[in-house]
Amino acid sequence: MSFKFRIHIIYGLLGTVMGITLSAIGFADYNEVFKMFSLQDGRMLFAFALAVAIAAIFFTMVHFTTNIKLEKKVFHQGTIPGSIIFGYGWALCGACPSIVFIQLGQGKLVAFITLFGIFLGVRSYNYIHARFFSWDTGTCGI
Repeated sequence: MSFKFRIHIIYGLLGTVMGITLSAIGFADYNEVFKMFSLQDGRMLFAFALAVAIAAIFFTMVHFTTNIKLEKKVFHQGTIPGSIIFGYGWALCGACPSIVFIQLGQGKLVAFITLFGIFLGVRSYNYIHARFFSWDTGTCGI
């Protein structure tokens, strides 16, 4: 078995565990996402804030305990409007991109509409960016 194949198996297993966990705690439920965005229930919001705090601690530890240098990113002028559009789409459909696959696994066929919207949004962005803007998108050095 090749190294690449083993890595794909590991990622697949980790993704499956993540999907089962998020499904079990209700993070793939439209009503839970709606409650979070309408500030009716702080459970999911607290979970996201905790995840950000843990990631910040982890990256700080990596920064100070290894020779890995975290590169400084330049503020991108599309970050704020892009974040607003992403958040609006998330609130509207009740799923961020990874949750769509969990919803499909749960048999929620309406998630196909969300998946179509994700692909349409990415394609629209690529078209609009190529036509009207010239800033670097920073995608994998391409």
